[in-house]
Formats: sequence, structure tokens, C-alpha cells
Amino acid sequence: MPQFEQRRLFRIWRPILDELEKQTGLNFEFIGTAKIAAFEQSFMAGKFDFVYMNPLHIIKAKDDQGYIPLVRDGSRQLKGVMVVHRGSPIRSIEELRGVQVDFPAPNALGASILNRADFSKRKISIIPRYVQTHSSVYLHVAKGISTAGGGVASTLQAQKKSVRDQLRVIHTTRGIAPHPFSVHPRVPADHRRSVELALRKMASTPQGQHLLDAVPMKKLVRAKLSDYRAIKDWKLESYYIKQ
Repeated sequence: MPQFEQRRLFRIWRPILDELEKQTGLNFEFIGTAKIAAFEQSFMAGKFDFVYMNPLHIIKAKDDQGYIPLVRDGSRQLKGVMVVHRGSPIRSIEELRGVQVDFPAPNALGASILNRADFSKRKISIIPRYVQTHSSVYLHVAKGISTAGGGVASTLQAQKKSVRDQLRVIHTTRGIAPHPFSVHPRVPADHRRSVELALRKMASTPQGQHLLDAVPMKKLVRAKLSDYRAIKDWKLESYYIKQ
């Protein structure tokens, strides 16, 4: 899931994959995609054996490819946030009516869909602009290029202090279970199990948990499709834009 630029994603995931290789004897290739749209096309075509995806993606992927959620972060919920420049007079999303608002991509669940659903519920019409990554959203708002932008709490906290200090949160959405680390059903069951056990073992050591914290996956728990029932209950699929 390209929440950040590719070099940063590689720095996060390659050490985790190296540890998985040591523990399982399997070989892992890191495949990064620069744009969320390209990522969506790849997982909908079943190109990934293992994949970290947002909750809406797992529902879509389950229908099309049968992807199975394995583990997720149990320490938090995924919530969208709407940020403005810290010096902006804007205090609520109602003041964004008719304004251009940046999002990473149409189908970024927390950053885009949960925020857009809240705009829709309040009958606030905005002009969405998609800028590829969470980091781009925050940077644009921090530099005054954009009036407001959608992100999620975890990626906001992951930004450099110099960027975070220029931003102010004016809205937080409802919460949902965060991104699952998932597996394609073509992967043999014993391989799936060995990867899940290896991730659990990593989470049980300070060194391994330090690697998982960067995802972030601060409290690793088993994931299941029922964790994401809110996708259906809140009719969030109606905000999905096929690309």
C-alpha cells in the first residue's frame, strides 16, 4: 500500500521481509508501486502473494481474488483526519464548502473515503484533488499550496516534525479496524501459517516489534473479514471509484 514514497516503503518493509526469510526459509521480493491506482490494479489482478492493503481493498480483493486477511494492528482504529495550515482561520469542515481539498487517492479508505463520506453526510460539496501519497497531501497544506487535505492519524504522526508543526487537525472521522496484512489463496496453507507465526514471533521481541512499529503495527492481532463489517454497514463501497 503506497502510503509513502517508494524509498520509505522499502526502508519499512525490507527489514521485515528479511526477518521473515530467516524464520520461514521462504524468499520475499518487495514490490512497491508509486501510485495507489497502480497498486489497486495489481492486487485486483492477483499479482501479490502477500499484501498490506486498506480495509476496503480487502473487501474488494476478497470478492475478486479471494485474498485472506492474516494479521493487523490491534492497538488502534483507522480514522481519517482533515488538516489545514496551522495559521488558517478555518476551524471546521463546513468552512471547506466549495474549496479544493487534497487527498492521496480516491480509494484511500481513511484519508479519502471516510472523509468524503463525512462531507457527503453533511451535504458539503468540495472539489477533490488527488496527489498520490499521504506525504504529498501534508506537504501541500504545510507549504500553503492547498487549503486542506485528508490523511490518517498514523501517517500524520510519521511526517517530519517540520511538516507536522505547520498543520492543524480540524476533523476526525469514525474509526474502523486498520489495514490487514493479507495473503492470496494460491499460497500453500503451510506457507501462510509459517508467515503468520513468524510475524507473531517478531511481535514478541523488542527488536521485531521495533520493525513492525514502522508499518505501523504496534500490537499484532489476528485479522478476520468480520473486523471490517463497517465497510458494508456504512455503505462505504458507494464511495469507491474504479480506476
